[in-house]
Amino acid sequence: MKKLVARRLALGLLTLWLVSLVVFAALLALPGDAATAILGKEATPDRLAALREQLHLNDSVISQYLHWIGGVVTGSFGTSAATQQPVSDVLSARVANSTFLVLVASAVAIPLSIGLGVWTAMRRDRAVDHSVSTVTLVLAALPEFVIGIGLVLVFATSVFHWFPAVSILPPGEKAWQEPKAVVLPAATLILAVTPYISRIMRGSMIEVLESEYVTMARLKGLPERTVIWRHAVPNAIVPAIQVTALQLAWMAGGVVAVEFVFSYPGIGAALIDAVDNRDMPVVMTVTMLAAGLYVVLNLLADLGTIMVTPKLRTAGR
Repeated sequence: MKKLVARRLALGLLTLWLVSLVVFAALLALPGDAATAILGKEATPDRLAALREQLHLNDSVISQYLHWIGGVVTGSFGTSAATQQPVSDVLSARVANSTFLVLVASAVAIPLSIGLGVWTAMRRDRAVDHSVSTVTLVLAALPEFVIGIGLVLVFATSVFHWFPAVSILPPGEKAWQEPKAVVLPAATLILAVTPYISRIMRGSMIEVLESEYVTMARLKGLPERTVIWRHAVPNAIVPAIQVTALQLAWMAGGVVAVEFVFSYPGIGAALIDAVDNRDMPVVMTVTMLAAGLYVVLNLLADLGTIMVTPKLRTAGR
């Protein structure tokens, strides 16, 4: 187990470094620079030159990258080119809001997906199974911003007026202090990720229910509840763990589009503004946070798979 964790952490660090190179190169490929984005196209050449010098944009590409990566290694993410504030100060409140949104969506989506997959597998080929499969397939085919707009139309504007159409928070207020502002963005994420996990869980559960050890458990006279939750679900959940990790990782990146639809004050809006301003430190920090979460979730998924699979757990003994 220790060797596995060490190897995955090493690969994760390599992945993060490669991601940083790709994102840095992509930012350099964009037209314009931070000075032009901040001052506008009407700025005089002297003002542009002075701001470029202040932001160290005249340094070589290698020097700029080494300066940024050196700060990350020492725990500093640099200074925002647009606001001249530390990136940690610019993003701290937004990261907290986005984290709360993802946690709320995950807390609902994961048990809902597992339960829905088990329930439909136990009712295989019945009308309810076909209905749920059709609905989840439709939801899986829809982009998250379409789901979000649909929820706004139904629950905020055209049909009902239960929740705000946009999740604008007062200055200095956190998302958990305004629960209504979180409901529709969280529901969008839930409807976006639940179909994938539930369909994988259903397929895996059907395969396990047809296995010999489940048949033997039933022949021994065990209650159906015991057969399902003690014998079938622990073996069927392994593929769902991997898919759940991928969906949670997607949620960390896909939250950008959802936050844009609802004007939610999270990292999505900060990333869009940073790209518009060519604010390299902020863009790099947000993308590295998403990539780091992806690496951690994949590691946790691998460890979870080992913990729930006796054959893998005892392989090294």
